[in-house]
Amino acid sequence: MTGGAGFIGSNLVRYLLRHTAARIVVVDKLTYAGNLASLEAVSSDPRYAFVHADIADAPRMQSVFKDYDPSGVFNLAAESHVDRSIDSPGDFIHTNVVGTFVLLHTALAHFSNLDEVRRGSFRFLHVSTDEVYGSLPAEGFFTEQTPYAPNSPYSASKASADHLVRAYYETYKLPGLITNCSNNYGPFQYPEKLIPLVLLNALEGKSLPIYGDGMNIRDWLYVEDHCSGIYLAYRKGRLGEKYNIGGNNERANIHIVDALCDTLEKFRPAANNPALADRGIQSYRDLKVFVKDRPGHDRRYAIDAEKISKELGWRAEHNFETGIVQTVKWYLENEAWSKHVQEGKYTRERLGVSSGTEGKKS
Repeated sequence: MTGGAGFIGSNLVRYLLRHTAARIVVVDKLTYAGNLASLEAVSSDPRYAFVHADIADAPRMQSVFKDYDPSGVFNLAAESHVDRSIDSPGDFIHTNVVGTFVLLHTALAHFSNLDEVRRGSFRFLHVSTDEVYGSLPAEGFFTEQTPYAPNSPYSASKASADHLVRAYYETYKLPGLITNCSNNYGPFQYPEKLIPLVLLNALEGKSLPIYGDGMNIRDWLYVEDHCSGIYLAYRKGRLGEKYNIGGNNERANIHIVDALCDTLEKFRPAANNPALADRGIQSYRDLKVFVKDRPGHDRRYAIDAEKISKELGWRAEHNFETGIVQTVKWYLENEAWSKHVQEGKYTRERLGVSSGTEGKKS
């Protein structure tokens, strides 16, 4: 598995170790968002192995395939934050496009040398995003037939990778599949993303930045539900196909922030938080600040997950209300993890806009 020290990857590692008897070899470059602290709980499992490597390094990937002789690949290695892609698009092209190409080409050479039985069970599952589809109007959903229309360097790089996976299936018959997911949330998410950023800022009495008018809508998917969908697609999905995985939980960003504030109030009341008292603030909601919108900010995403539901029997186990409670509780119980993964790397500053981020109170 590539990208196994990241948010979705580390959750998938734990899911696979719980639900299968497989050996899991994690390949990760350990950039700012990949951290071995996210895999500490499984580090002593004899079925787990870790390789520190860049998937765009062809000789290194050839060595990994030779050393571990994998029976399949889950590709989750990716630069994934839209704001960072605005500032540094080259990093996204390197990992998401060149890295996926190198991995596909290495996997193809490995696959070609397998015996007939092992070729029959080999899979290359590529984890992608709904952002490749672009932006939706107020009505409708992304389906697997929705044309690609990426609007950020991040989504363009993921769209490119998706096309490469498809091309390697069509041209070389490498048994590939693609999953496109909606916005994930849950434990071990790096604090640059909306939910952990808001939670940690609120706990520290810092402003809660909301882009534009706060009415950009996303479909939210609890990360463990995503992991179950990925594994199901790997086991039972039709080769050459793509499967949308969504939570059927559309929420505007401002409503996400309000829900986080209200949930946090139940477990750590603002009245008992010295960080808010120092600023004379009585409510987490009072920390909200509207800031200049992200360039090219897609207005709405919504996933139609009917295909994976009908074909493979997948469904999400968590709705947003249950998932957000579990998420808030996890971050409250794991503040040391949040502090550790940010140290020397990120101070939750605004990314993706060089100027004009001054905010106004809500």
